[in-house]
Amino acid sequence: TGFDSDNSSGDFSEANHKVPEMLDLDPHQSSRTGKHNGETEIQENGIKRHRTSLPAPMFSRSDFSVWSILKKCIGLELSKITMPIVFNEPLSFLQRITEYMEHIYLINKACSHADPLERMQAVAAFAVSAVASQWERTGKPFNPLLGETYELTREDLGFRFISEQVSHHPPISAFYSEGLNKDFIFHGSIYPKLKFWGKSIEAEPRGTITLELLKHNEAYTWTNPTCCVHNVIIGKLWLEQYGVVEIVNHSTGDKCVLNFKPCGLFGKELHRVEGYIQDKHRKKLCVIYGKWTECLWCTDPTTYETYKKSEKRGSEQKKKSVSEEDIKSENDEADDMPEIQDTVQFIPGSKLLWRINCRPPNSSQMYNFTSFAVSLNELEKGMEAILAPTDCRLRPDIRNMENGNMDVASKEKERLEEKQRAARKERAKDEVEWHTRWFHQGTNPYTGTPDWLYSGGYFDRNFSDCPDIY
Repeated sequence: TGFDSDNSSGDFSEANHKVPEMLDLDPHQSSRTGKHNGETEIQENGIKRHRTSLPAPMFSRSDFSVWSILKKCIGLELSKITMPIVFNEPLSFLQRITEYMEHIYLINKACSHADPLERMQAVAAFAVSAVASQWERTGKPFNPLLGETYELTREDLGFRFISEQVSHHPPISAFYSEGLNKDFIFHGSIYPKLKFWGKSIEAEPRGTITLELLKHNEAYTWTNPTCCVHNVIIGKLWLEQYGVVEIVNHSTGDKCVLNFKPCGLFGKELHRVEGYIQDKHRKKLCVIYGKWTECLWCTDPTTYETYKKSEKRGSEQKKKSVSEEDIKSENDEADDMPEIQDTVQFIPGSKLLWRINCRPPNSSQMYNFTSFAVSLNELEKGMEAILAPTDCRLRPDIRNMENGNMDVASKEKERLEEKQRAARKERAKDEVEWHTRWFHQGTNPYTGTPDWLYSGGYFDRNFSDCPDIY
């Protein structure tokens, strides 16, 4: 989730650091971006047309070295390291969480299915799609300030969403979303544990994700896979997801086990996901396979095993010997970005569960944002009058970075962090405890584990007691 903290370490000053020149934005794209902040086009069908580009292209990071920052912080907690703003992307982590909703059609599909197996397949696809937007997103989202919020209502997609930063140390973000047709509730809290391994940074997810399908009286819970960013010292940054994700249907006892595979010695397993759905008697009902960066398929277990045996026999016939020198060379370069060997190998008879959305043509100049992500920080006309004063869209550092004002953004970021430190010291002096506004600590009703639960009332829009954090 990033390394910003109210405990800055080292003597690095972002505001005084030279920012490299901006990349050129495709003139064909800039000529049709339309209205960025304050104006939203309306299509003929009455649905709002969201922006397709950011106000300014991203800055080049080529002149910056993460190691120049990290080497001053050896032995310190990673969450206490302040990184230069050039490594950020102009979104808060609360907005990054909202990207779970990009593939909400999968929730709608789960709600529409009468068969519990098909519902689980759709939920599994949704869980995988939730991390797909991170592909090639090596920019760091802004750490939310304590009390920061973000809301999003998309009538065209049929949901509304609210999140709040409920803790700063440790950083915990809580969120709640519901269908406008009262067909689902999606909620959870995220507390990532960061580890620095020398050449890579690993974010181990903590916190439970819960999806309730109200029509079917079902609840599903899971946790996200581990995310790792490689080559943070030198080389091209690249990202992988790995670990086992278990999705449990607490009503039927069905379970989906998904294995996000690490890239392996030669990178052949990069981005691959394999797993299965089993019933409460542990009988395998179907096999799921694909890549979290591309698509997800499912097939019956017998067909899958037959195909795998056939594939194994074929690979053994073509297998070539590998010398010890080759293996040693590969180990020496294991942290370099591996070449992707191939796309998903389709097994005849498989059913497509999900395919990733195409990104806008100028995505590489917009922090590799998806079309959905591009719209998240859009500030439409009249919105400031109804938003909570703690909403991410009103953060001056993020807004200035989005507009290309990097020097101002850096100074604003330092000012906000100093203001947060001063507020914390004042509370400690007066022995005043911080109180969250929209969420409270409780117990997840399905897992029995500690969780942050939505208290309700946000959309009544009584923001009179919201803190002044900006």
